[in-house]
Amino acid sequence: MAKAKPTPRARSLASKPLVPKVFKLRLFVAGQTAKSVRAFANLKVLCERRLKDRYEIEVVDLLEHPHMARGNQIVAVPTLEIQLPQEVRKIIGDLSNTDRVLVGLDLQEIG
Repeated sequence: MAKAKPTPRARSLASKPLVPKVFKLRLFVAGQTAKSVRAFANLKVLCERRLKDRYEIEVVDLLEHPHMARGNQIVAVPTLEIQLPQEVRKIIGDLSNTDRVLVGLDLQEIG
């Protein structure tokens, strides 16, 4: 029995990355250090500009919840964890490199 060929529309949809309706972002920090505060501020500005009303940010302070470091494989802070439909990505640092964060969110192509 022959398989049905996918339509051009089905092929184009299959080749596009899945972008979530709401981006679930988890920022791991260790207290209120300057780098942690800067990472949150940079993330908030980027989300307001690019993801208006399409994001949720959870801040996890590892000083208060140290068990979450091991369970989430956090080796440095601040670390942004991005939960995409097909995978989880992590970006370490103060998130000042906007292009790098956008690539991590699948909102911008590398190059």
